[in-house]
Amino acid sequence: MKHRAVLVALAAALAAPLAAAPAARFDYVSYRALDQAPETPPGSYRNPVLPGFQPDPSIVKVGKDFYLVTSTFSWFPGLPIYHSTDLVNWQLVSHAIDRAGQVDFSGLGTNRGLFAPAIEHHAGKFWIVNTCIECGGNYVVTADKAEGPWSDPVWLDFGGIDPSLVFGEDGRAWIAYNDAPPGEPQYDGHRAIWLQEFDPVAMRMRPGRTLLVNGGLDLADKPVWAEGPHIYKLGEWHYLMAAEGGTADRHSQTIYRSRSVEGPYEAGPVNPILSQRDLPAGRPDRVEATGHADMVQLDDGNWWGVFLATRPFAGQSTLLGRETFLLPVRWVDGWPRFLDPGEAVPAVVRRPALLASPATDWRAWRDDFTAPLSGEWIGLRTPGPRQQVALDRAAGTLTLLPGADGAGGLGKPAFLGRRLRHHAAEYTTRLAFRPEREGDFAGLLAFMDESHFVTLGLEGADVVLRRRAQPGEPERGVEVARIPRPEAGEVELRLELRGGSARAFARPVRSPPWLPVGGAFDVEPLASVHAGLFTGLVVGPYAVSGGSE
Repeated sequence: MKHRAVLVALAAALAAPLAAAPAARFDYVSYRALDQAPETPPGSYRNPVLPGFQPDPSIVKVGKDFYLVTSTFSWFPGLPIYHSTDLVNWQLVSHAIDRAGQVDFSGLGTNRGLFAPAIEHHAGKFWIVNTCIECGGNYVVTADKAEGPWSDPVWLDFGGIDPSLVFGEDGRAWIAYNDAPPGEPQYDGHRAIWLQEFDPVAMRMRPGRTLLVNGGLDLADKPVWAEGPHIYKLGEWHYLMAAEGGTADRHSQTIYRSRSVEGPYEAGPVNPILSQRDLPAGRPDRVEATGHADMVQLDDGNWWGVFLATRPFAGQSTLLGRETFLLPVRWVDGWPRFLDPGEAVPAVVRRPALLASPATDWRAWRDDFTAPLSGEWIGLRTPGPRQQVALDRAAGTLTLLPGADGAGGLGKPAFLGRRLRHHAAEYTTRLAFRPEREGDFAGLLAFMDESHFVTLGLEGADVVLRRRAQPGEPERGVEVARIPRPEAGEVELRLELRGGSARAFARPVRSPPWLPVGGAFDVEPLASVHAGLFTGLVVGPYAVSGGSE
């Protein structure tokens, strides 16, 4: 029942009148990684622990259990909650934003919406504080169980982004967050870390705030984008950990401490405590953009931390977006450290000594639509009143009811997708669709944002492949290739992705050979480094009616 609310929201009021455009019926969708997985030694694990678009991780320990939440921006349902007992294997258990009435990010670009959530557990309750960019500001949601239900947001009166809760031993609570510095910013990217008291009973902010960090480690160096703060109490010290340098190749994690939660804070003698900047580009198993970390202490006294990073296939380019990594945290002379300066993220790490969680096979899945939709399926923006998705479990079909909203606009397209998890992977589907008007289209959409996507599907009498690589191109994308439709009935489609190159195929259901739709084509322009950096590729069934632009 945990995904019932997700299914209801994605279906968006099935009692609403059906669209006049022809429906697109999908019999299955499957995913398969194409490269052989490297062998992992016993007792070890490989990063990332959450592959694909899973940025800004925040983690909390509750007894023997760990819970983690990541950013989703304008994707719905939002803020996925994962559970683990071993920190390595994670299972999706809910979404904190799973109802249309909680927040409204309809009409927003993909890189707006839900930024950088932070999760805590206090007084028998889960708390998430978060920012909805251009859709309400800062808010808090709570739940008695991580599986939900999660409350409606309580909106909080303070500015800035990246809030995180701090619960003191004396019953007081605070929220640390990123906001503009005092006075006028001295340079582009000049930000500050602030602390403001929060009343967890009345669920409101108390007046006044305290400046913790102005700019970053050294204001004379003009540090940029101090953000993502978390405060931890250990012994007589409060430790403030924050990201710095922006979420691209200069990303890093910094550490400060104070004897009082309200400061003043001094920077640690070794900073940053996590970064891959200035490392040689030719290193093996290259990881980039490390930062935005959170950490927890285990029962045995050891500390572990999660953080975002990227795995580029070339330069800073990746279709996977920012992913969630895990590393042990060492304490050196009273200061925490993920990696020494100049140390690369290791490819293989010894597992923590914890009770094993069930493993998730990220390398392959197939949905025949005979069960309720998994929470892994996500759509663009908040659902509206119009029906877009119909699931027939008895027939094993997912039907999309297209409208005029397409992938290149800011509406609510008829689209459900799942995250790309590997540099080399393929998505395959079987589709029944009879276009009636010029421009009626259904098939697969590989979506990074409104200006960076690929569509492969049925249009008129053909199978058509399009790519949109920049805002100035047509909203439906530029045609890459087309072939005659293999047959009038059901057709299978396949999209193969290998780093910055892709290939498309189609075939009639009754005839096994796959027919290429053109040749290999370039998808490096879809990489997140060209599309706002925040998200990763999401791929799945898509349909749009004729005449939409």
